Amino acid sequence: MNEKEFKNWRKSLGLSQKEAAKALGLKPRIIQYYEKGERNGEKVKVPRSIRLACYALSQGITDYNGPKQGEEVNAG
Repeated sequence: MNEKEFKNWRKSLGLSQKEAAKALGLKPRIIQYYEKGERNGEKVKVPRSIRLACYALSQGITDYNGPKQGEEVNAG
């Protein structure tokens, strides 16, 4: 996910930068770095954990507490 894709993700959900930061558990400034693709002249990539969180939010998943008791987890 590059900076344009990240911004498109946020806009597709109708989130402000502040709302996206809250949903992802980040500071708003981090959202700005991801959308710009850099911080203080250095490249910034959206980490895998944040990309996965973006996908979950786009699917309507806002929280996860692990598998239910007796539920098998598929690692693949």
